[in-house]
Amino acid sequence: MATQGMPISASQRMASSPLYLAFYLFLVMLGNVGNTVVIAVVGESLLRETGAVRSSDVILVNMAFSNLMVSLTRNSLLVISDMGMEVFLNRNWCRFMMGVWVWLRSANVWSTFFLSTFHFQTLRRVAPPVTNVHGHPGPPRSLIFGLCLIWSLNLMYSVPAFMFSKNGDENSTESLMLVSSTTRPLLGCVWSFPSVYSGLAFATSSMVIHEMIPIVLMSVTNLGSLLTLYAHGQTRRAANKSPDAPVITRIPAERRAAKVILALNILFISSWGASVISVNYFNYNRKSSSSSTEFLLIVARIANITFIALSPIVLAVGHRRLRAFMKSILSRII
Repeated sequence: MATQGMPISASQRMASSPLYLAFYLFLVMLGNVGNTVVIAVVGESLLRETGAVRSSDVILVNMAFSNLMVSLTRNSLLVISDMGMEVFLNRNWCRFMMGVWVWLRSANVWSTFFLSTFHFQTLRRVAPPVTNVHGHPGPPRSLIFGLCLIWSLNLMYSVPAFMFSKNGDENSTESLMLVSSTTRPLLGCVWSFPSVYSGLAFATSSMVIHEMIPIVLMSVTNLGSLLTLYAHGQTRRAANKSPDAPVITRIPAERRAAKVILALNILFISSWGASVISVNYFNYNRKSSSSSTEFLLIVARIANITFIALSPIVLAVGHRRLRAFMKSILSRII
């Protein structure tokens, strides 16, 4: 591993302005600090409340953890690279890092979808349990199984990244972009598929599995949650707020949760969708105008960090403990 100077490419010239660097650095720091706060505050409450583990809080910590890992292992390194310091890894380390980037980014997508699915299933229950119904401390086994499944399946999906990547040099350029891993060479690591067609096949499968399907499923589950809340609201009015209906009495809290999850989904779909469009435009239009291609790659970089940076703010608005923590911090500052 060595630190070297590197000639600035066209995309790097567009990203070298002080305004861009300051804005990107702000988003990365906001994501790092915000997701750390979510993990610390919500995780501390999970450890403190023995025997009363909220499944939703476990999912929030998992999502914040995946956000933080992506930001630390990828986005923070991009900031360092933008500031002019280039570090080049050897072949084995490049394969390892490319695999980690694909694994973390893909798990991050499905961890976000898992939150939407959990809330939809919660609304469908007559009396949603807060703790483990078997009386054992800790989250339900089905929840742990689901989270383990997300991380293990995405680890299997990232295997090609451990195989088809290599180390480049200061003159290397990326010929294939994946939303789940990279929008430019980092640490000198680039994709190295046996052929252009195999690379595009992997990129296309990545687009379908980790980009299109999660967005569609998030939209469907969130729409289902809104329709379920509407049906419960109708029942609530018909029953004249009967105290014998457990779900109906939870409508205000569930509506607030639905709004927070809807905001997260909209933020995710908009940021992820912008990155998907930009990256796939590069993959399938490499011979077109270079200026438009390079500009879209800048858009992809900003879009990749937007959800990670802003999701803790959305959670702080809707989560009681996070909101109380932020109020205490602001009261001390002001």
